[in-house]
Amino acid sequence: MAKIKILMADDERDVLEIMSKKIRREGYEVITAGDGLKAWDLIVSESPDVILLDLIMPGMDGFAVLKKLREHPPSEKWQPVIIVSGLNELADMQKGFSLEADHYLTKPCRTDEILKAIRFMVSLIPQRKSKLESELEI
Repeated sequence: MAKIKILMADDERDVLEIMSKKIRREGYEVITAGDGLKAWDLIVSESPDVILLDLIMPGMDGFAVLKKLREHPPSEKWQPVIIVSGLNELADMQKGFSLEADHYLTKPCRTDEILKAIRFMVSLIPQRKSKLESELEI
């Protein structure tokens, strides 16, 4: 079975470096993006299984990436999005969920919280279908 591919999108280089090492140690393949435009490019070209998405990034913010992903999915598969952001106001969380984020963690958060969220999303993949997959069955 192929490794689960995780996209980490965050403009904080230290966060990307430390977290990606810890996630790799758990057996996941990790690709990283330091801004929203690069994140979108990797979503299209690499088709990650799970996306960890910061909201405040240059180029295209995380809300815009999420909106684009849900409105124009580049893949037939469901791609769960875990927002990991310093934006911890209720309005920010509501906006994330209204754009169909699957989970929301606020920074600072511990590695085990992120890994638990990843494992949970991975466990749901076989049960979930993207909008495109559902439409193809009709």
